Amino acid sequence: MAGRQEKTRMIGTMPEYISFNPEGIPNGEKVTLTYDEFEVIRLIDLKHQNQTDTAAQMNVARTTVTAIYERARTKLADALINGKQLQIEGGKVEFKPVRVQADHEIMSKGDNVMRIAATYENGQIFQHFGRTQQFKFYDAEDGKILDSQIVGTNGAGHGALAGFLKDNKVDVLICGGIGGGAQQAMKEVGISIYGGVSGSADEAARKLLDGSLEYDPNVVCSHHEGNHGDEGCGHHGNGGCGNHGCHE
Repeated sequence: MAGRQEKTRMIGTMPEYISFNPEGIPNGEKVTLTYDEFEVIRLIDLKHQNQTDTAAQMNVARTTVTAIYERARTKLADALINGKQLQIEGGKVEFKPVRVQADHEIMSKGDNVMRIAATYENGQIFQHFGRTQQFKFYDAEDGKILDSQIVGTNGAGHGALAGFLKDNKVDVLICGGIGGGAQQAMKEVGISIYGGVSGSADEAARKLLDGSLEYDPNVVCSHHEGNHGDEGCGHHGNGGCGNHGCHE
């Protein structure tokens, strides 16, 4: 008789940081915390949510949450007490981003328009993606900016920002620093990333469109995971991602 199949766990956030190393031991033993274990720790220990509500949110039984929670706490204790590297990855999960409402109505977006979002503070690219309180949206077509709007996130943390950008039809993100988990969350929702950018947000958007934006090539372009048809990033025409040296 075949064993019981593990049920997929629904998670509402991806960790912004996916690797932690004890000081002075860069290549020591490793403990792997799965995404569902991370989510249970986040919901119960950080959000102070009870196990019954956590189980409902993750679409599993409460006893499953109990088992995940105990396993996760043991792994965290092992990493902290025994000086092991903590890596967050894997697990049978489905990413279902937390829904967050913008602080006011978002401008409508045309069918052939590319929407760029930049982390934003006082006209500049805000340098910590997960803590940004605002984005500036730029709608562009044929390499030209048609309209722009500053949008507040109502204090949403990094775990909700992927869903926030997806819900608001963003195609490309310009940002400063962004953790590996947040990069993965952007990939999951089909948003291309240009990270490691600083300076004026307006100038960064213009440079993205003319192909002169300087960014960190280690933050890869997701090519929208095929969400915009066979043309991928080039779907947006002359101003599209395909002209900006996306790295795979």
